[in-house]
Amino acid sequence: MDILGIDIGGSGIKGALVNAETGEMQTERFRIPTPKSKKPKDMAKVVAKIVEHFDYKGPVGCGFPSIVKNGVCMSPGNLHKSWVGVNIDELFTKHTGHEFTVLNDADAAGYASMNYGIGKGENGLVIMVTIGTGLGSGAFFNGVLIPNFELGQIPYKKYKKIETWAAASAKEREELSFEKWSKRFNKFLKYVELIVSPDLIIVGGGTSKKWGEFSHNIDIETKVVKAELMNHAGIIGAAVACLREQHHGQLH
Repeated sequence: MDILGIDIGGSGIKGALVNAETGEMQTERFRIPTPKSKKPKDMAKVVAKIVEHFDYKGPVGCGFPSIVKNGVCMSPGNLHKSWVGVNIDELFTKHTGHEFTVLNDADAAGYASMNYGIGKGENGLVIMVTIGTGLGSGAFFNGVLIPNFELGQIPYKKYKKIETWAAASAKEREELSFEKWSKRFNKFLKYVELIVSPDLIIVGGGTSKKWGEFSHNIDIETKVVKAELMNHAGIIGAAVACLREQHHGQLH
């Protein structure tokens, strides 16, 4: 069964049709830049364009870059503050006419890794970290999702949240080399290790494509591996989550 998966990021909104049983992408990824305003209505219009592009008729799975509780946005993340309190499911359904299953984007990426990727069959506490505009994190215990583990929100020094200092957007904003930036990212991983003592950390998101340029600076006790599905994981995981929601009315 092919399901449309959409991955919403701070810089781009991407979609593709995914075989939700095998986790394979059936189409090329279609990407539209995230509107500069980052406001709900403007972003919903872009989501509608992506649905139209695929001439798609069924339910849609969507990864969203902030805390999502029962379809409602609980924090603005790196988007506009007017997102708080918005029922994302309903907003997107209104603009597209399709049913939506919306979950946190790092939870979606984690889903893909735990079902089809390097996390498959991994027990214990597995943390998925996605490096993008922010630092997303998804947590799985014995393969079951623990939703909304937002470890990028930990305050750090003068920053309200550590992701402002250690995400890919900080690397760009301050024009940091991989050498300098990766020491910040390693510091973030040290906090993750200190707070939740995971058994495995999987690193994904756009920056994971450059794994060879920064992985030598990761020196924590926990095993850290690269997600092989990279920045397609959010799309694949959103489609899988949607299929499960349709079948069971719950996310595992």
